[in-house]
Amino acid sequence: MTPSQIIVLATPVFFLLIAVEWWVAQRRRQPVYRLADAVSSISLGMLSQTSAVFTRLLRIGLYTLVFEHVALWRNDAFWTSLPGWVLALLFYDFCYYWLHRMGHESAVLWAAHAVHHQSQDYNLSTALRQTSSGALLGWVFYLPMALAGVPPLVFAVVGLIDLLYQFWVHTELVPRQTGRWAWFDRWFCSPSNHRVHHAVNDPYLDKNYGGVLIVWDRLFGTFKDEDPQEKCVYGTRGLLNSWDPLWANTQVYAGLLHDSWHARRWTDKLRVWLKPPGWRPADVAERFPKPAFSLAAVQRFDPPMTPGIRRFAAVQFVLLLAGVAAFLWQADSAGLGVNLVGFAVLLVWQWALGALMQGRIHWLEMLTLQCGALAMATSAWGWVEAHRVFKPLTMVIAMIFVAACAWYSSTSSHFDSKPSAAHTARGGVVWLLAALAASLAGDAFLMFEGFFVPGLASFLLAHLAYIVLLRRDTPWFASRAALAVPLAVGAVMYAVLWTGGLPAGLRAPVAVYVLVIALMAAQALGRALHLRTRAAWLVAAGAVCFMVSDAVLAINRFVQPLPLSALWVLGTYYAAQALIVGGWVRQALPPLTPVAPRG
Repeated sequence: MTPSQIIVLATPVFFLLIAVEWWVAQRRRQPVYRLADAVSSISLGMLSQTSAVFTRLLRIGLYTLVFEHVALWRNDAFWTSLPGWVLALLFYDFCYYWLHRMGHESAVLWAAHAVHHQSQDYNLSTALRQTSSGALLGWVFYLPMALAGVPPLVFAVVGLIDLLYQFWVHTELVPRQTGRWAWFDRWFCSPSNHRVHHAVNDPYLDKNYGGVLIVWDRLFGTFKDEDPQEKCVYGTRGLLNSWDPLWANTQVYAGLLHDSWHARRWTDKLRVWLKPPGWRPADVAERFPKPAFSLAAVQRFDPPMTPGIRRFAAVQFVLLLAGVAAFLWQADSAGLGVNLVGFAVLLVWQWALGALMQGRIHWLEMLTLQCGALAMATSAWGWVEAHRVFKPLTMVIAMIFVAACAWYSSTSSHFDSKPSAAHTARGGVVWLLAALAASLAGDAFLMFEGFFVPGLASFLLAHLAYIVLLRRDTPWFASRAALAVPLAVGAVMYAVLWTGGLPAGLRAPVAVYVLVIALMAAQALGRALHLRTRAAWLVAAGAVCFMVSDAVLAINRFVQPLPLSALWVLGTYYAAQALIVGGWVRQALPPLTPVAPRG
């Protein structure tokens, strides 16, 4: 049985214990769970496990390499005996203590570990909230075990034991032990000890790093008892304030990169990454000041969700969980390409679920993104019948979303004082729907052999409709640079196709197509530079994605077959459509309340 399959089999136990904790908390009238926070934490745990499929080489592979070639003492019989197993577990926990401690004392290591601390709740779902980048540097701390000759199998098993032990200590329902059980809190990592570790209160900050044993903290001066008079406040001092799993994993890295880039001294550019979290060069702190942390000013991040959205999100979470379980069950035997495509689908699903709960996207947008991801995956996996369902369904849902936005704008008072804006928006809706309808026709044609030219013509009409759409609130080609660059890129692309084997009969229509899509990108980029809004830049990014998608499609078809071509072609294509639709709607129409269907 593979490590991924063990995680899948352990998952029902995790959820059973979470359900028990929730039930006990309800009985005690102690609100320890919030749906969005719990879903976000568990989703990050899923992402940690799915991404580990690709990073396992860094942890187990490099460990095995050192063990095989550099181990100072080889005695597998000892390490697989009972005393050997116990010693290996203690050894692992000791190494974990220093990894964990350095994760709080070095900024680059904190960037990975911070994910686990971002939740402002403290419950068993928080235990599942894990980083996806910890394997990049964390493996270094376990090399002493490889040098000591601990076999990779023993290392992996004791690591799993250490990790599973830490699950149960993430709860507020088990109080600090006194009396006959006080010894446990003195020797082991307990719920009380670990609550202190997760708190941002000044007395508790950077304490209690032990995984199984708290003895390490007592030995090395990092232990702190929980004080009944000092209630733990959870989270991080640089509040995440987001349910986005990608931002959760990159927030601290982005801050370090920003400070390193702007630091004037080269030594400071390096020290930003190595110094304790929160350290900043004086010149950077002066130019980009941050408010000092105040415990009294901390507010819980809790965007409102309607009952319909809560139910919809819960259903989506269950489907996501099933998808992750299926992915992990076969991941260790599947090929890299299959795993990459599956990972991409799950990542889109996780991002969309977080964005939905945060109110950043509408539920119809989420369905559009999911169907697009599934259309891409079914094409890459060769599931022809399923692909013929999801590919057209994606554009149909996108059109329903645009029509819903248009209907909502017609029934709201948003345009009462702006009749010209209302006229522009209504006309824009027609052209946007026309572009999506032409894209739907192109999708349908390209699903079948022998219909490349009709598909090309359909997408040509789609791009023309997009050009007219983007002209309605902006002058023609508002930036000369924005016009010149796409045209130059298009010319280079056409030259590559011409020399790479483009059939003579297709040279003229492809030339027209390349010109039109370059003009669409130019109009979108010029519009973004003219309007200077985030929504306009989203549309411009979508137009660029369209150029990339078509370029990859053409190279794959006429020049050189590409590995995982469906992933790159359809991934960029659906990104293009989502960015253009989402950006234009947010620019031209009033906000559409992200509610789920009645139910």
